[in-house]
Amino acid sequence: MLIGDVARRSGVSARMLRHYDRLGLVRPTGRSGAGYREYSSQDIRRIFHIESLRSLGLSLRDVGRALDDPGFTPAGLVADLIGQTRERIAAETELLTRLRRIDAAEPTGWEDVLQIVALLQGLGSKSAANRQHAALSSAEEGPVPVEALVEAALNEPDPNVAGALRWALAHSGADGSALLAEGLGSPVAEVRERAVQTIAEMADDQAGALLRDALTHPDVVVRRHAALALGSRGAAEAVPTLVDMVVAGANDVDAADALSTLAARPAAAERIAAMLVERLSEEGAEPPARRRLTQALADIPGPTASRALTELSQDEDRAVALTATYILGLRDAN
Repeated sequence: MLIGDVARRSGVSARMLRHYDRLGLVRPTGRSGAGYREYSSQDIRRIFHIESLRSLGLSLRDVGRALDDPGFTPAGLVADLIGQTRERIAAETELLTRLRRIDAAEPTGWEDVLQIVALLQGLGSKSAANRQHAALSSAEEGPVPVEALVEAALNEPDPNVAGALRWALAHSGADGSALLAEGLGSPVAEVRERAVQTIAEMADDQAGALLRDALTHPDVVVRRHAALALGSRGAAEAVPTLVDMVVAGANDVDAADALSTLAARPAAAERIAAMLVERLSEEGAEPPARRRLTQALADIPGPTASRALTELSQDEDRAVALTATYILGLRDAN
């Protein structure tokens, strides 16, 4: 069979067949009377074998070794090909992600594209200082790839960089709530905590809704961050968790401050004071918890708190009694 016929039937171009011939991969077994290459059925079978091996990513050199070296074994080569393919897929996936983020930022010109690429490179830097600079400058440099900022915020181990990323998201005006909600559902505790901390710095209604949902999150750390954020926003739903934090001694000073903020309205103050008193009177309440609860009553106005402090000034726990007496003195002075 002449080279043109082989090319038509095999799908391998005549030019490539000549290249195979020069490399010694497939040499036609015969020549026609006019000197043209003639391929036998065995030659054509070898061509198909070559194309099959090339489809696996083998180089022509490795193809020749596989077909001609009786001692050649595929195990090592296939393992190498698997590794190379994984690396290529990872690189292509990274490129696809970058392109999607650029597209989502809706650039209006190449200057926007270049700024987004620079931001993405900065966020991916091994230097914490470079990542922080990229985060802080993102709000001033045109379209923001919110998905990249959220991913960076959820995975940033450096607290200074993480703070810059939270600030950038809060000031970007972009909606990253859906992505942050996914972060709250992460199996990794650190990611869940970063997600709620990021949401806490966002002032929109969607962030508020996420924080309210987070009050019932199975992760106590998430619940506590949500309660502190909601307390600073005046959300009464946070009160039970804030009281729990005082009892547990978990960010109890911040929790007490949030309770004080929420107690600005008389009705809320009475409710909060009643909850603190109830926890004080629980059987088995530990002395340190009772002292913290007494201290939390200091900034809660109203008669319920005052009555409770008067009773606590006679408490069997001397530390509780002294604390309550001191607080009452301050209240009388004011």
